[in-house]
Amino acid sequence: MLRSALIAASRSASFRTLAERAPVMRPIVDRFVAGDELGQAIENVRRLTEDRLVSLDHLGEDTTDRAQAERTVEAYRALLRTLGEDGLAERAEVSVKLSALGQALPVDGDKIALENTRQICAAAAAVGTTVTVDMEDHTTTDSTLAIVRELRVDFPSTGTVLQAYLKRTEADCAEFAGPGSRIRLCKGAYDEPASVAYREKSEVDASYVRCLKVLMAGEGYPMVATHDPRLLDIAEWLAMQHDRSAEDFEFQMLYGVRPEAQLSLAARGMRLRAYVPYGTEWYPYFMRRLAERPANVAFFLRSFTSRG
Repeated sequence: MLRSALIAASRSASFRTLAERAPVMRPIVDRFVAGDELGQAIENVRRLTEDRLVSLDHLGEDTTDRAQAERTVEAYRALLRTLGEDGLAERAEVSVKLSALGQALPVDGDKIALENTRQICAAAAAVGTTVTVDMEDHTTTDSTLAIVRELRVDFPSTGTVLQAYLKRTEADCAEFAGPGSRIRLCKGAYDEPASVAYREKSEVDASYVRCLKVLMAGEGYPMVATHDPRLLDIAEWLAMQHDRSAEDFEFQMLYGVRPEAQLSLAARGMRLRAYVPYGTEWYPYFMRRLAERPANVAFFLRSFTSRG
């Protein structure tokens, strides 16, 4: 119930306005978001890439204005130029949400999103890095995977995200685990109906393990996105069972979540990538982070009450 309420709040314009105007929110948001501006994000990337990899997300989603989608493309181009100029592209890639690039437009949304993402992929290739396409709610899954298939024709290293809580995902893993594929497997952060998604944590975890088995047995590059210690151990065991070295897969965790575990994995020589969001459109992302883990809500409440 709490998760559903928080996700509903993430779509509320009134709650968003209240949160964005509350000074108490800024230090809390800063735990999960690496700054409003590109310069702030790059400072954090320089620090993080000393011992781990990074995937940068210029925040924004559900764009219904074509000009805004084009501004998002320009923001990613600026980000990628900076990564190249600063020598960070070897250790930092970018993540994109198709709904921020035109997928949600009422006319030719998929076509516009494809072309906009193609421009970002070209900019990434020019500086020697890659793009991973994020997954959003289940109504966009078919569209997103179709766009990824198109992108991989010219940019075969383009990655995508699959969400273990969707009942279809084990089959999607089998389809996308071919040579050269890059698949980020996460649990999922949207409030999906029981008709398409597992609702119980135990069911989601079991699905995650089934999907991991498919990806580790496949010919692609699995990106294991979880903070769950048990699933981390299972992923490492499966990698060994399939003779994967530390270079043949990676773990991924969110910026600001379990930082000690991130440092520990990196210190052991594992490939660990931090997902680093930045930008002024932080509210929907922040609310989904609260919805994902009760510990995040507790952190928020402690931070809020301690400032009185």
